[in-house]
Amino acid sequence: MIDLRSDTVTKPTAEMYKAMSEAAVGDDVYGDDPTINELEETVADLLGFEAGLFVTSGTQSNFTALLTHCGRGDEYIIGETYHVYKSEAVGTAALGGIIPQTIPVEEDGSVCINSIEAKIKPDDIHFPRTKLVCFENTYNGKALSPDYMKKASDVASKHGLSSHLDGARLMNAAIANRCSPKDLTRGFTTVSLCLSKGLGAPVGSVLTGSSNFIKEARRARKMLGGGMRQAGILAACGLVAVKTQVDRLAEDHRLASRLATELSQIPDIQTEPGGANTNMVFIKVPDQHRDPLKAFLKNKGILIGGRPPTFRLVIHRDINEEDIPTTVTAFAEYFRK
Repeated sequence: MIDLRSDTVTKPTAEMYKAMSEAAVGDDVYGDDPTINELEETVADLLGFEAGLFVTSGTQSNFTALLTHCGRGDEYIIGETYHVYKSEAVGTAALGGIIPQTIPVEEDGSVCINSIEAKIKPDDIHFPRTKLVCFENTYNGKALSPDYMKKASDVASKHGLSSHLDGARLMNAAIANRCSPKDLTRGFTTVSLCLSKGLGAPVGSVLTGSSNFIKEARRARKMLGGGMRQAGILAACGLVAVKTQVDRLAEDHRLASRLATELSQIPDIQTEPGGANTNMVFIKVPDQHRDPLKAFLKNKGILIGGRPPTFRLVIHRDINEEDIPTTVTAFAEYFRK
């Protein structure tokens, strides 16, 4: 199958399987797993932080961060379509009692700095305490620039607030901006990096921050059931991912750009202006074709995802050059019929 539903569908590389089989392990709750310790230190250093915390998923990483930043009844400001608010089963409110204050997300994936400031609550017993501002990079495949990220972290610190960056696909943003990951994280209080999306590890994310913050976050992770034992076999894959899979993301971006360009030549397909920004292609088709098109492509061995009216086609390590013309030909064949 040519699986374009997400970059989470990748299989471990041969090097990852080898690393799993050879990983030194210990009980991570006691801090005894050397492979997890190495991964946490490696990612923290990569993003410019003192410490890291290995967790099972991006959702657990973000939730752990917010539980540590905020108490029950506290408020965080976030883009209304950012993942933490929209796609994580509202765990922050349902389980954490943390109140989201949403603001619109711009076309480029940013949120207006003035809108953030307008939503910060005064110190008044009638209002929740505003504690945190959350950002996301990349957003729907769009990479935000180092300049914007600095403004984002600055507005939080200006008002005495913490800042959290959902950097699930942060390395895609760094490659797209031709910059260091630290250029995108500088000034943030905490950052989450996913290992199982573009970087292709089978499991896990790393939450980074100060040593004191991560010490507190371990308590939140334990409360969420995230205290793992001999999970160095998983962390070993994460180490391979951050050491060997970052630079190759440029190839995903190139193939996504090619796919967007060629699909835009089919009259019934509407692609986003400017094509692919990183590894994602978003398309729209006439309403009557949505379900039949998806079924037709599946019959051809091609899986696509997204939420109507938009389909999302995601390029990842397991998609190669030959898959692009195969996919475009299948789309064209459907609309010819």
